[in-house]
Amino acid sequence: MSREELVSMTRSLIAHGAADTMEYADEIVRVPASTYTDPELFELEKRNIFRRLPLMVAPSCELPEPGDYKAMEICGVPLLLTRQRDRSVGAFLNMCSHRGNPVVEAGTTGNATRFMCGYHGWTFKNDGGLVGVASPKDFGPVDKAALCLKRFPVHESAGLIWATLDLDSKLPIADYLCGYDALLEAFGFDTWTLFSQRTLAGPNWKTAYDGYLDFYHLPVLHKDTFGADFFNRANYFFWGPHQRLSSPSKFAQKTGSDEMLDLSEMADEELPADALTQGVWTVFPHISIASFYGGGQRGAMISQLFPGDCVGESYTTQYYVMENQPETEEDVASAQEQFDFLEIVVRDEDYATGRRQHEALQSGMLKEVLFGKNERGGQVFHTWAAKLTHASDEELLDIFAAERKQAAE
Repeated sequence: MSREELVSMTRSLIAHGAADTMEYADEIVRVPASTYTDPELFELEKRNIFRRLPLMVAPSCELPEPGDYKAMEICGVPLLLTRQRDRSVGAFLNMCSHRGNPVVEAGTTGNATRFMCGYHGWTFKNDGGLVGVASPKDFGPVDKAALCLKRFPVHESAGLIWATLDLDSKLPIADYLCGYDALLEAFGFDTWTLFSQRTLAGPNWKTAYDGYLDFYHLPVLHKDTFGADFFNRANYFFWGPHQRLSSPSKFAQKTGSDEMLDLSEMADEELPADALTQGVWTVFPHISIASFYGGGQRGAMISQLFPGDCVGESYTTQYYVMENQPETEEDVASAQEQFDFLEIVVRDEDYATGRRQHEALQSGMLKEVLFGKNERGGQVFHTWAAKLTHASDEELLDIFAAERKQAAE
């Protein structure tokens, strides 16, 4: 069924490309400029979006082996991810149950079966279980089973790992994904490998995310990198707040070649995987996935965006994943060249522009910004961001239960 849906989207793109048309939103939408600059709204977004909704916290290939772990901090919440002995993933509050000291330093990765708190020496298994209390006779009797690391809801699908940074969340992550993860399986990330990663500073998180939902700017802002004749049209497909945007065209580049395939001349079963997944796939509220080719094989940039400490700051971790780890020096260099190119595009063009835009908006002189009929993705994103920021916990359950039901029909 997922392939059928991918083929259907591709046929729609082919038809629009052949007719030189695109799908438009109903109208131009106006968004208050303060949605980017209001510090109170920013704090509410961190609490009600990033600390309440499922987040894609890692590609599976970042924790490929039992014992692999990753510690990170998201909007003030310390998170510990582990690959457990049975190969499932655990997501834990990275705070010792004794005094709350992190048991693993944020920003570190490695492989371990035990984690010992560096304050008093309490020790935990990588499944969160408390196994050792230092000087137990002196400390006094405790119920170790009641003092394990606290677990966050976690879900692994399509080679990606989601966690909800709310210990009491009742929102099923599968409901939240609205069946979108079944389509992401077409990439094959569950068997891919992590080539490299880095973290970049950026502007306000919504300013940064707008760029991932917009082909309109490509031949202008990126004229010196992608080229002034690059496409600027996109059709959009939606699964709840999650979106795919792809250029309406009957052509696709053949993998590893400059040759262009005419998809309109191919049968459904002949359509290659990279043609079916071309474009940009976004996972609300902070993930962008785009395919590239380098190092002799298919690759993808997974961009993971989080708000920073203040309204005008964000940070993005870029994961460059590949079908296989490049083996020759030439292929390694080719893959690294592709990764470095993408850093320049995002850091020096997208995010540098976003910072200038944010600084100008903070003047308060512009009351509204516009999203045209051809910028449907930004319209949908801001509608969902406002809706979910102000929804109650009970309303969230109803919203995504309905979205998943609709996706299944």
